[in-house]
This record gives sequence, structure tokens and C-alpha cells, in this order.
Amino acid sequence: MSVSPNWIDLRSDTVTRPTAAMRQAMFEAEVGDDVYGEDPTVNRLEQRAAEITGKEAALFVPTGTMGNTIGLKVLTQHGQEVICDSRAHLLDWELSMLAWFSGCLVRAVPTDHGVLTWDDIKSLVKPVGPHSAPTGAIEIENTHNMAGGRVYPQAVIDDICDRAHERSVPVHMDGARLFNAAEAAGLPVKRIVAKVDTVMFCLSKALGAPAGSMLAGPRRLIDEGRLLRKRLGGGMRQSGVLAAAGLLALEESPKGLAADHANAREIAGRLAKMDGVRVNPVETNIVIFDVSGTGGTSGEISAALKQRGVLMNGVGEKMLRAVTHYDVTAQQCSTAVDALEEVLKS
Repeated sequence: MSVSPNWIDLRSDTVTRPTAAMRQAMFEAEVGDDVYGEDPTVNRLEQRAAEITGKEAALFVPTGTMGNTIGLKVLTQHGQEVICDSRAHLLDWELSMLAWFSGCLVRAVPTDHGVLTWDDIKSLVKPVGPHSAPTGAIEIENTHNMAGGRVYPQAVIDDICDRAHERSVPVHMDGARLFNAAEAAGLPVKRIVAKVDTVMFCLSKALGAPAGSMLAGPRRLIDEGRLLRKRLGGGMRQSGVLAAAGLLALEESPKGLAADHANAREIAGRLAKMDGVRVNPVETNIVIFDVSGTGGTSGEISAALKQRGVLMNGVGEKMLRAVTHYDVTAQQCSTAVDALEEVLKS
């Protein structure tokens, strides 16, 4: 499908287009062979990501799925379990890479709002024994996509990490939208991830780079992860062309996240006044709302919106999701809600 630049695209923050400054940086990027460790732009990006997260080292990978796959592989062994929320991206949207590549089983924990607590986890942590698979790692998603961009309270993150480490269990954070979490929490990224063992974050979602994610953690694990990246086909050679945009995204894009969050709150506020619509709490740039009370399905409403130049995806039969980002203005968000209101009235 070809998407017109005039359409209002709220399907995801993955649809952002690189800024003019990113395109210029890509054009001018100094490059080398990254598999040999010789791409200076990639090296600068990895160093900066390590500094921002407060970790010893970082690795540039093509996608968030690869980052999560490598992050959990270096923490686990075949035949172990990984505890995560039952709606985690890791479980629902990554083609069972944890099983396929790492040989681990997901131990899924249902939660009301996507936020695991140690009380949810503690009875499921298993030691090595003759009957049950031992727990290899705990995974938390911050912000939580399917919970509507929910932010983990810092005290909950710290408690999970402290209690898990007492049992020698590492913690991985899927921080695809980590910078959204930092903006909403009013905390530096370094503080949020201080106690997790490994963390992945995306450059290509709300930060707007055309491609790429980062995995950060202890140097010995990142060195191992570099070999795993090659096995997964992630040795991209002169990838400084992409890293140049990633560097700008890392330094400049977080400044605009507050506006994205404000736009999401405005959308949610208007939706809450519509008959038959029930809106999940909004903390960052994701708005998930239930349309079952309107008499229409998410697919029907999404198709009608598309006819009016608005793109918004369904999440199952009853829910729709709108994701704000820097390529959609406040006025366009308002126009999108106007279109939704028109669809529901018709």
C-alpha cells in the first residue's frame, strides 16, 4: 500500500520519516566496515548509547526484535524459562524467537495493566531441580505497548531487579519506547535502567530514525552479543549511514516527546466523551480504546477512517490504537478525531 503524505498516519510511531537533518547526516556519514569494528559513526553511536544508559557497552542492531533476542540469549541457557507479562511484545509479536533461537520457554504472567510486580513473579521463579525448568531471566517492557504505553514505576523496576538478583536471576528490559518512559517519569534514562542487566531501545520508533535499535549491558555480554548479531544476519558492514541518523535521533528527538504525549492526551480526552467508546489510561504516546459499545468492529471503523484519510489500526476486534509521533501535528490529531466522530455518527 502506498501511503499519501497527506494522510494522517496514527498506526504506529514506526511510520516516522527521517528529518532533513537526519538525511543530511546520512549523506555525509563517515563509514567503514562495522563487522571489523571500523565504522567510526557506528562506534560513536554505540559509545553514546552506553553513556546514556550507564552501561559498559552497547551494540547497534537492525531491529528491536533482534535486540531483544540477543539480550535474552546472552542472559539464558537452553531449557530455561523467561518470565514476562502475558501481553509482552516478546511473546506476541516476535515470532517465538525466544524459543527458536534461545531454546527458552516463556512463563507468561497475566496483569491488569501490563506492569509486573515482584509479588506477581516470586512464586514462579524456579531454581535448578529435577522436575521444573529453571528461571533464566525476567523480562519487563517499559513502556508497555499493548497496555497503552504504560510506564513502569521506578520503585517497581528496582524491586524486581533487587529481588531477582538475590536469586541470581538477571533482568532484561524491552525499552523499545524507553525515552517515552523517561519523559513521562521525569527521570533520566540512566536512572530507569540502572539495575536491569540488559536493555534494548529503538531508534526507529518515537525517536524517528529510519532503522535501528540499541542493546546495552555489561561489556562481556555485549561482546558475546556482537557474535550473535552476525549469526542472525545483522552484520551490516557500512552501517554508519544508518547510525548517523540514529545519533541525531538519540540527541535531538527526545526533546519533542512531551508534545507527542500531550497530543495523545488530547485524543484520549475527546474520545472519552464519545458514546460507546472506552479509553484506556494514557501515560505516553499510545491511545488504546474500546469501540465495542459503538456497534462497530475495529476493522469496520479502521476502514471507514481510511476512506477519510486517517490511518489507525485495530488491536483485535474491539480495540483501536492511535500512536502519536513527530510526523503528526496537534491539528492533524484533532482532524483525525473529527473523522472518527463522523464515522461513529454514521
